[in-house]
Amino acid sequence: MARTSVMPDLETEPIPLWGTGPDYDDIFRMSLMELKREGRYRVFQEHRRLVGEFPLSVAVSDKGERTVTVWCSNDYLNMGQHAEVRAAMKYAVDTFGAGAGGTRNISGNHSPIVALERELAALHGKEAALVFGCGYLANLATLATLGQLLPDCVIVSDELNHASMIQGIRASRAEKRVFMHNDLLHLEEILRSIPKSRCKVVAFESVYSMDGDIAPISDIVEICERYGAMAYLDEVHAVGMYGATGAGVAERDGIGSRVGLVQGTLAKAFGVIGGYIAGSAVMVDAIRSHANGFIFTSALPPPVAEAALASVRHLRVSESERAALHANVRKLRTLLREARIPFLDGPSHIVPVMVGDPVKCKAVSDLLIERHAIYVQPINYPTVPRGTERLRITTSPAHTDAMAEALVAALCECWRDLQLPLSGNGV
Repeated sequence: MARTSVMPDLETEPIPLWGTGPDYDDIFRMSLMELKREGRYRVFQEHRRLVGEFPLSVAVSDKGERTVTVWCSNDYLNMGQHAEVRAAMKYAVDTFGAGAGGTRNISGNHSPIVALERELAALHGKEAALVFGCGYLANLATLATLGQLLPDCVIVSDELNHASMIQGIRASRAEKRVFMHNDLLHLEEILRSIPKSRCKVVAFESVYSMDGDIAPISDIVEICERYGAMAYLDEVHAVGMYGATGAGVAERDGIGSRVGLVQGTLAKAFGVIGGYIAGSAVMVDAIRSHANGFIFTSALPPPVAEAALASVRHLRVSESERAALHANVRKLRTLLREARIPFLDGPSHIVPVMVGDPVKCKAVSDLLIERHAIYVQPINYPTVPRGTERLRITTSPAHTDAMAEALVAALCECWRDLQLPLSGNGV
């Protein structure tokens, strides 16, 4: 049967007037207005890092340019500017070119990334490693795939796990249980309620980046072993920073071999970009073969992989960067304590200075850069809970005592001018 056209005859029939539909830009505009009303609209600070002068950088604004001291970088050990790392990247650009040429399955499996995976497996004492484009993707893709491959799986997650882990667990469609942060009794209670025959993955971090606390890894692993669960450990803020060879807190605590799967990043202490997992050969191969977030993404470019490889190799044998950083952290905490600036006095290298209000937190950040040429970004919801807004301060081996003293003096002035409450010995 021939179809009858429903289109109007443009010469004889008027064109129907369709509805205009929603004003999409207005919806987006309203969402931004709400962020601004709450005081948590985020403004990115343009700046230019200066090779050889870290932690100095050139901040760019409509008022011009000025040199500032950076106190919020995740390039914890300044490896992003290290001579060996830069030389490796330059060598790879001239040898292999700028890009990878495709996914790992389609022409992107280049020699530098293969060598990097071998080095990362050796770093963690594991049989194999797999590199992703970033740490967020490594967590998301791996946890999603674990939940899909392991039959009748339950993923037990620390309540303060990173958004990438939460998204991965959600994407897995596995049953999820959440235990209170670092609460061993609650974790054990949950695992005890799950039949030993069921697959169980306990996902947690070593260093929690917003509070700066460290998980009791040994105790968690022991509980996992007792109830037949796999320990999935995110060491993103610890690799390069802890342990004799920079493998993380698990290495420092002598527990690395008992962690089922470790996830890390190349973008923080190693100073480049990329994420990875390390574990048994068969598990890594299964993730490689099934994870959409790996299969359908282009490989890390050869210059990036070569630079990361140089950084990992350097920090496996050099302790000086770690020692200098941790010494500077101790000095900074002492100065803050003496000045009664409220901060979370944790065991890691991260120093959260607590403000507790999004508007005032942004005001402190603005005053620091405008009056004192000190750059620290405010941290607000959803990165941290409402009412716990903070300045997440990170020092480095290159920060001097004079810089630390200037930072604390500037914070004291901001606290006075904004009438913020002082503390005693941290908060």
